[in-house]
Amino acid sequence: MQLKPQDFVVALKLVAWGNQRWTYARLAHELGLSASDAHGAVKRGLQAGLLLQNQVALPQPVEGGSVAVLSVPEAEGIYRVTRKRVRRPAQGHNDIAAVADNPVRPHAHNLAEFALYGAKYAFPGVRLPLAVGVPTSHSAPAFSGVFAPGSTDFVWPHPNGVVRGVGLEPLHPSVPFAAMQDAKLYELLALFDALRVGKVRERGMAQERLQALIDPDAPKPVKEVLRG
Repeated sequence: MQLKPQDFVVALKLVAWGNQRWTYARLAHELGLSASDAHGAVKRGLQAGLLLQNQVALPQPVEGGSVAVLSVPEAEGIYRVTRKRVRRPAQGHNDIAAVADNPVRPHAHNLAEFALYGAKYAFPGVRLPLAVGVPTSHSAPAFSGVFAPGSTDFVWPHPNGVVRGVGLEPLHPSVPFAAMQDAKLYELLALFDALRVGKVRERGMAQERLQALIDPDAPKPVKEVLRG
């Protein structure tokens, strides 16, 4: 099994969605992928440990001797559950309900580790000639005012782009389209590009921000206090 760039994009999209309920049809549509590509990406993400299958409790007896009926997982990595319609939990438990309804969720620790330390080697940044396109890396709108002006702009070449800069081959051809549909996904993809082509300061800030977005519950590194 070889991890493909779109598998990483799918995993980041699930991070961007958080606890929203989603379907494979919506996933494919918003990422500009085919349905089979979306299913394949989830399957490989599970195999690589970047995603986790949502576990559903085994059928439990209820009053009257009947049981809740759960379907057997479908083939080809599609994990759907057929359940009796039940009343939604009271407000305050909506996040838990949403996660349980989705077939998979990101494995926060593994995905953050891969994004920060492995993905840039698996999917290295390829620079292209000057082009007009969608700004990425430190040039993306999410980082306006964060980095000092005057740095080289990087863009994903795109006919609808408005910024001229050094071309950067996107992680997947659908990335410019997908980023323009979802501001949080755009931020995640731009941060990853900063790891791929940014300078030392940009990479450091990108690592810190990516960690916070993908695995916010991870222990924060203890910063050494300079004395004297």
